[in-house]
Parts: sequence; structure tokens; C-alpha cells
Amino acid sequence: MKRVKITLKLSSAGVMVTELLGKLLGRQLKPADVICLSGGLGAGKTALTRGIGRGWGTPQRVTSPTFTLVNEYSRPQDDSILYHLDCYRLMSADDVETIGLDDILAADGSVIIEWPQVAAEWIPADHLSIEIQTVDENKRVFLLTAHGIRSKAIIDRLSFDEEQLNHANLNQEHADNENRDHSA
Repeated sequence: MKRVKITLKLSSAGVMVTELLGKLLGRQLKPADVICLSGGLGAGKTALTRGIGRGWGTPQRVTSPTFTLVNEYSRPQDDSILYHLDCYRLMSADDVETIGLDDILAADGSVIIEWPQVAAEWIPADHLSIEIQTVDENKRVFLLTAHGIRSKAIIDRLSFDEEQLNHANLNQEHADNENRDHSA
């Protein structure tokens, strides 16, 4: 089987743009798609996931599963489930087994995994990795890496929305400059 790996670099000027990126990503998700999010504390993993949930179609409030470890969201139009896992507090493969990641991956829902390093042996070969780099208080860089044909299709579909993201970034930067001018 041919291995496919492609990376797309996107930027965000603030939380609203991060959520928009998530919304655009969420619209592309199909059952059994897996997204792995990495980045430091406060990088924007939950803001991105909030947007993914909106774009995917859940009316539920998307929150960080830091203490619950797994949140499940549903869509009113079908029986699909979006699983959101936070592996930050998991220390070993034994801990990963206790949250039932293998069952979640077999359930055919879309899956978002924050802090995926400890769960690496369970993550399917074909998944989308998103590394979030903090530039400053508001700005983020997103490195989206497709590890297979299925996840490459997500990036290919998302590429069509890049202009919308660029426009949102310009609007966010303009608003930030206006706020700075008025507070000075």
C-alpha cells in the first residue's frame, strides 16, 4: 500500500479564526476520520475542536474533556458520534486502555485526540495530525499533516476554503489594530 504524507500550513490571527478553521475542518469529517491535536497548554486545541464540532453539526456545547477524558457529541440529522479525547492526564498505555480507545476507534465515529503521544500505538496509520504552534498571545500556526489517502482528502477539501480563512485573518488583524488604537 502506498504511503501518502502531505502537510498544509495555515495561520490564525485569533480565537475566532481558529474556530473558523475548526468549522471548515468539521464540515469535511466522515465517520472513522481521526484527528490528532498537539500543542502546548493554551495553544488552542479546545477552540479548534469547538469549531470542528460546529462544522460537523453538533448543537451541543463542545468543552475540554481534561477531567472526563472523553466527551461524546451527537448530530440531530443522523446517529453519528464525534468523540473528543484528552490524553493529557494519561501516563501510560495501561491508562489508555482504561478509556476504551480501541472501542471508540472501532465504533466508526469521527475522533479528535488531544495530546495523542501516549496513545500512539492505537492511532490508525491514516489520520490527520495538527500541530498548533503559538506565535504570540493571539496568533497561531497550524501544521496539518495527512498520514494517508483518507486524511489527504480532508486537506484537499479544506484547501478550497483557504481563501475564506485568509479573509477572516485579515478581518481579525484589522479588529485587533482598531482595539489597540482605541486603547492607546
